[in-house]
Amino acid sequence: MKTMIALLFAAASLSAHAAPAPEFTGIDNWLNSPPLSMQQLRGKVVLVDFWTYTCINCIRTLPYVKSWHEKYKDKGLVVVGVHTPEYPFERSTANVQSAIKRLGIPYPVAQDNRYATWQAYSNQYWPAVYLIDKQGRVVYTHFGEGAYQETEAKIRALLAQAQ
Repeated sequence: MKTMIALLFAAASLSAHAAPAPEFTGIDNWLNSPPLSMQQLRGKVVLVDFWTYTCINCIRTLPYVKSWHEKYKDKGLVVVGVHTPEYPFERSTANVQSAIKRLGIPYPVAQDNRYATWQAYSNQYWPAVYLIDKQGRVVYTHFGEGAYQETEAKIRALLAQAQ
């Protein structure tokens, strides 16, 4: 009982001063999924993961992101990878599809070749994680590797939050 109360308190404090999540915009292709929108994802907890397939830091975070997807997909978490290329060859849809297959990524991936969603989030980093609550607000961010336990705790707190 104490754990549930602590999770609910943490979730409430996460959302106190949160900004609305930007919409996925300027997406060239949706891979592993039909197109998604923040409006359509309202009521879910959304983890937006900005990544690119040659970034070693992104590759090191993937086991955690894939694990969260697997553990919490049936509890209300939606993971969306936003593939934003660092190099010109990373713009190739065939290369991104090959990387998704090689890396075993099962969740939706938005191909953001024009950096439109990247810019909408004012993002500057690979990898970057943005957690969005059930009301569609960005309530947590983490840039780079690490903070895996903290990020998972935020996911759990947000999933425990009432709508």
